[in-house]
Amino acid sequence: MTIPLVYSPFYSYSFPAKHRFPMSKFHHLYQELTASGLLTEHNVFRPGLVKAEVLHAAHDGDYIKRFQLNKLNKKELRKMGLPWSEALVKRSMISPNGTLMTGAIALNHGIACHLAGGTHHAHYDHGRGYCVFNDLAVAAKSLIAQNKAKQILIFDCDVHQGDGTATILADDPNIFTCSIHCEKNFPHHKATSDLDVGLPKGLSDEAYIEVVHHTLLKAIKLSKPDLIFYDAGVDIYAHDGLGYLNISLNGILQRELMVLKTIKSHHIPVATVIGGGYDSDQVALAQRHALVFQAADQIFT
Repeated sequence: MTIPLVYSPFYSYSFPAKHRFPMSKFHHLYQELTASGLLTEHNVFRPGLVKAEVLHAAHDGDYIKRFQLNKLNKKELRKMGLPWSEALVKRSMISPNGTLMTGAIALNHGIACHLAGGTHHAHYDHGRGYCVFNDLAVAAKSLIAQNKAKQILIFDCDVHQGDGTATILADDPNIFTCSIHCEKNFPHHKATSDLDVGLPKGLSDEAYIEVVHHTLLKAIKLSKPDLIFYDAGVDIYAHDGLGYLNISLNGILQRELMVLKTIKSHHIPVATVIGGGYDSDQVALAQRHALVFQAADQIFT
């Protein structure tokens, strides 16, 4: 079995070179996976624009409309952290659908991987921290509404807390949010997930893997999910510009192998998103994001 992958060529577009957000990484990841043979024309699925009613289930209609029409004020744009453009609107209307598609395919295949997603700082009525819409909340709510899943676990291992995911889904009994993040990092004021684990700065491989494993087992036991969305953020890397943890490349790979092995051993379908990762060398960054795809291929094929 080849791993089903989800990608749109609109994920990367012409973007200010000096901006902190690495907008080209999605294209570089596509190239990396193609070169390694993990992505072929036979196992890649291309999402279209997200349906309005799907997006409205997790986001305020007025916010959606003002974002689309470039009506956000300076404070809102500063909080979002991305320069507005028609290309940003297009990618923002496709990426949540990509995560939804990844979840739906995973329910049928046991595994699927999205070459984007993990925009977990987006809140109900505003964007934040390079996140416009919260693809994880959108996808999870949609799959529950469609009766494709009864209980969903969002297992977030990005180095930053999934604050938007936590707030949007705070009152949803069918979706369990779990965030393992560096405590002394963005966002300054943490939201309350169903399960939060704050890590100390400088934590290294062995201790980190142990915490992630223990937390995953606890989250599965508490949520009893029939689908897991796994946010495999690589900003845990020791040399990530926004990270503060001390995880090696091998540590990232060991995390991916452990998480996916554990989920597979519980016979739960899993949909992966790439989450955060920051580096001016976007080719090297794409290689770090590729580790979860390599792990998926190793365990599920």
